[in-house]
Amino acid sequence: MSEPGSSARWMEWVRALQAISQTGLHYAQNPYDVQRYREIGTLAAAMLAERTTLDIAEILTLHAAEFGYATPKVDVRGIVFRDDRILLISEIMDAGRWTVPGGWADVNETPAQAVVREVREESGFETRAVKLLAVYDREQQGHVPPFPFHVYKLFFLCRMKSRVAAAQDLETLDVGWFALNELPPLSEGRVLSAQLSLALDHYRDPSLPTAFD
Repeated sequence: MSEPGSSARWMEWVRALQAISQTGLHYAQNPYDVQRYREIGTLAAAMLAERTTLDIAEILTLHAAEFGYATPKVDVRGIVFRDDRILLISEIMDAGRWTVPGGWADVNETPAQAVVREVREESGFETRAVKLLAVYDREQQGHVPPFPFHVYKLFFLCRMKSRVAAAQDLETLDVGWFALNELPPLSEGRVLSAQLSLALDHYRDPSLPTAFD
């Protein structure tokens, strides 16, 4: 039987091997080194396939899209309150569970632009990012399940301006406002209840410093 925490450590090793492979392929000149780094990438893919529902071909395709020096991915999340109730959305790919609007930052966007776009696309609300609440390492926060890439999560407090899209035009199944003592089941790969509590503290007291790590 696996020891507590072993799954997270195992995914950490997979991410490290993939990063070594990706960075090595970026710099390697010797064909023998190139081959070795490719073998390391294949090993990482095989390990991931062994413990997930993905097959090696899918994983290798996913990894092939990453090139250059390996760095963490950036996930932005928008926190919007109305009378101490927080805006949550239920995504199509995770029906029945809820999260704050957000997703990957796009190239040529500032972090604030990225989070405003995500909130608009997923909730239909136009907002303005007013404060960076937290910069978190996803794995250090205890999100589950583990993710094959290293991720930094940026949480922004956003101020609502207007509603710009009807529910049927959104990328999500549902949108709602919830008190923190009446939260629906959360998509814990995306957000945790402790993070929402911290966000409420910042909403009530804007002088609080940005949290990190």
